[in-house]
Amino acid sequence: MTRNAPTDDIDEAALEVHKPKHWAAGVPGVAVSLLRSVEQMGTGRTVRTLRLLNQREGFDCPGCAWPEPQAADGEHRKLAEFCENGAKAVAEEATKRRVTPEFFAAHPVAELAGKTDYWLGQQGRLTHPMVLREDGTHYEPISWEDAFGLIAEKLKGLASPDEAIFYTSGRTSNEAAFTYQLLVRSFGTNNLPDCSNMCHESSGAALTESTGIGKGSVSLADVHHADLIVVVGQNPGTNHPRMLSALEEAKGNGARVIAVNPLPEAGLMRFKNPQNPRGVIGKGTPLADEFAQIRLGGDLALFQAIGHLLLSWEEAAPGTVLDHEFIDSATHGFEDYAKHLREIDWAAIDSATGLSREQIVRIARMIAESERTVYCWAMGVTQHKHAVATIQEITNLALARGMIGKPGAGLCPVRGHSNVQGDRTMGVWEKMPEPFMAALEREFGIPVPRKHGFDTVDAIRAMRDGRGKVFFGMGGNFAAATPDSELTERALESCELTVQVSTKLNRSHVVHGKQALILPTLGRTELDAQSSGRQFVTVEDSMSCVHPSRGRLQPASEHLLSEVAIVCRLARTVLGEDHVVPWREFEQDYDRIRDRIARVVPGCDDYNAKVRRPDGFVLPHPPRDSREFRTGTGKANFTSSELEFPQVPEGRLLLQTLRSHDQYNTTIYGLSDRYRGIEDARRVVLVNAKDLAELGFADGEIVDLVSEWEDAERRAEKFRIVAYSTAPGCAAAYFPEANALVPLDSTAKKSNTPVSKAVVIRLEHRA
Repeated sequence: MTRNAPTDDIDEAALEVHKPKHWAAGVPGVAVSLLRSVEQMGTGRTVRTLRLLNQREGFDCPGCAWPEPQAADGEHRKLAEFCENGAKAVAEEATKRRVTPEFFAAHPVAELAGKTDYWLGQQGRLTHPMVLREDGTHYEPISWEDAFGLIAEKLKGLASPDEAIFYTSGRTSNEAAFTYQLLVRSFGTNNLPDCSNMCHESSGAALTESTGIGKGSVSLADVHHADLIVVVGQNPGTNHPRMLSALEEAKGNGARVIAVNPLPEAGLMRFKNPQNPRGVIGKGTPLADEFAQIRLGGDLALFQAIGHLLLSWEEAAPGTVLDHEFIDSATHGFEDYAKHLREIDWAAIDSATGLSREQIVRIARMIAESERTVYCWAMGVTQHKHAVATIQEITNLALARGMIGKPGAGLCPVRGHSNVQGDRTMGVWEKMPEPFMAALEREFGIPVPRKHGFDTVDAIRAMRDGRGKVFFGMGGNFAAATPDSELTERALESCELTVQVSTKLNRSHVVHGKQALILPTLGRTELDAQSSGRQFVTVEDSMSCVHPSRGRLQPASEHLLSEVAIVCRLARTVLGEDHVVPWREFEQDYDRIRDRIARVVPGCDDYNAKVRRPDGFVLPHPPRDSREFRTGTGKANFTSSELEFPQVPEGRLLLQTLRSHDQYNTTIYGLSDRYRGIEDARRVVLVNAKDLAELGFADGEIVDLVSEWEDAERRAEKFRIVAYSTAPGCAAAYFPEANALVPLDSTAKKSNTPVSKAVVIRLEHRA
């Protein structure tokens, strides 16, 4: 397999490598934010837009899902309640650049397919609905009515509703997500894969089994007032930069921070907050008190070792380490857990983690001594084969110490996209639980299918095998976000019709079915006016707070429709004007959607009133709120898992995919990964200098990356080696460029999430 993302418009020879940074943000973060914003939006538009970002009267950041301060915390929001990458996200959406029908007339699809993801994204906002006819060479304008008619024709012509796949991005609002899943289930299928399948599905699977709810159990105030914060498999300086402010406040309150990560990321070391003098002219705030540079996939071993130590210390001094009152009253399975970890294989722990015994003991002591501990993790944990077991091992530690349902303590999976958690709450899942389905059926009087649908990996398999014939993407960039790039692209190309609801041009528009549609939609920043007046939408952040978002900018084109309008008009075309669901009312007034959400979605009663509060409202979370665990046992469940970690053959490396500082998910803002000291290139592979010497490669050499999997090898060509302080035996490369190396069938147990953080590769010299 040799298909690679195009490279022609990035001069990889211009790569500059500098010494990595040991601190994040500071004045450079402000400078880059303003430079990129003015470059895309102009000065006046930059001022008008950024002052509304993450403000109560403004719009929610279209980037990450880190929460804003709440009035209950006694905090006022800062004038600049955003980070560098939030500013970049807004600049990308509010750009003055436009992709018009004239652009498509000038650029055949074959030419566009040869451009990089960076080039495609930099062309600007889509302005008109466009169609690519069968055997056509160019996208052409199409009316909205004809576009909906084409989709309806294809959907109605399917042998079964299950031949259609409806994907969702985490950017979609609660109102759009609720109507979207309602349309899909009214059509007769549960094929609702979404981006959660590729990132935090492992968190949901693990936490649902252990605590009864697949969400984190902390508030922002808990982070601020924790004694100890454990940050695992996460790079907050790039992926959730506003988290640095929360860590800084926690440090000011006396907290200690443990960072567990294969790379020494700047955002784990020191934060220079540009909103205070210490961050501008001072040294900033040191963050990690302990940095554990773990080998990829060694987290399960680490947390089992810590559990073993806590248990042994408790046995030596009963009543000094574990919270037996909590264990006895609120948990199930402790004895089996304790028996499982009473004896461990320290040689395997050493091999899996690469950490010294002394450091593991030191970390365990910090956990044993903390009265309030918050555990945070992201995709460095969730995208492993044993991810669910690892998260449950973290949960075991929290349960053993009574760190759930306690102020300043709890579990904090840090979600990525801004409303990915809200989409799931609103029903975007291929296997929603029966109470939700029954409530939907009662509310609308429609038959709701119960057969589980395709998740993302199974959707790709279905399209590959001819069982998925229509693909509809509600946002996102499916072709670039998914694993096994060549296979995924062939799968999309085999479809009868692919439809992409998008704000900007991306790879999924040039990897298309026999016919293809681009449906341009409003962005989060833009005014949404319907027949009943101006509308707002709602989103849910990473800590279960639901709040409004009000776009204020004039739309990029008069031809754009909101996501809600697109869903409702498509529903009327596919299901008929006399369908029992009042689609026209929903489009005209989003309050009518929220009225129905209130009667269907648990915890959303009185939804319209609650979301109009200054900071919205927090969804109920029984473990956090009352130490109630709605599991099969009626208690929080300790789990026992066999020790697993990746086994890497001699002469091979273990690769993780990661983001550059200049991108968010598949959106590439620029070519500067300044914290890691890499400029003007993306096809790079970071490798420990000792590994390079042992394997016979040189820093700066151009190599091919070859991943080894049981079915076949996969190749990504022309990557430049950068000697870097990765954990020994481990390597890293940016996605989406490295997604070609991730096998479709390499997935996490129970969650089916692609294993993008543990890919066995070899480096090959180029002739």
